[in-house]
Amino acid sequence: MHRIVSEHEERRPRIEAAEFEALIHQTIPLTRILPFRVQELDWGSATIRLLFSDQQLRAGGTINGPTMMTLADTALYAAVLTRIGMEPLAVTSDLTIHFLRKPEPRDLIGRATVLRAGRRIAVGTIEISSVDGPLVAHATGSYALP
Repeated sequence: MHRIVSEHEERRPRIEAAEFEALIHQTIPLTRILPFRVQELDWGSATIRLLFSDQQLRAGGTINGPTMMTLADTALYAAVLTRIGMEPLAVTSDLTIHFLRKPEPRDLIGRATVLRAGRRIAVGTIEISSVDGPLVAHATGSYALP
C-alpha cells in the first residue's frame, strides 16, 4: 500500500529515475518500441523525454497522436510515483489531451505535475513540447491508486 507524504514531511521524490525506467520496461511492453528517458524527477513532477524515430510519424511528417498520448500517460505515471513510491498497480483512470500544433519530427518532452494525490486518486497535468520548441499538446489525467 502506498503512503501519502504529509505537508510537513520532506518533499523528495519517492522513486529514482533508474527504478522508474526499469519498472516501465518490465511492465509496459510498448516502451520497448517507444524509448523513454527520465530527464528529471522531483516531488510531484516528472520530465520525460521520448526519443524520436520514423516509426512515430504519420502522414504529413508529424508525430502521431497515440505516441503523444503515451508520452503524456508515462510522464504522469512517473510524477504520481514520485509522490506515492513504487506502485505498479497504480493505473490510468482518465486521460484527456488537446493537440495544439503539429510537433516537429524530433524528440518530445513531457512535463507532468501532480495537482492532488489522495488515498485513491491522483490528478495531474502534462505539457508536451518538441525539444527546444513550442508547446504541442496539453493533457490532464488521473490515476487510480490501489
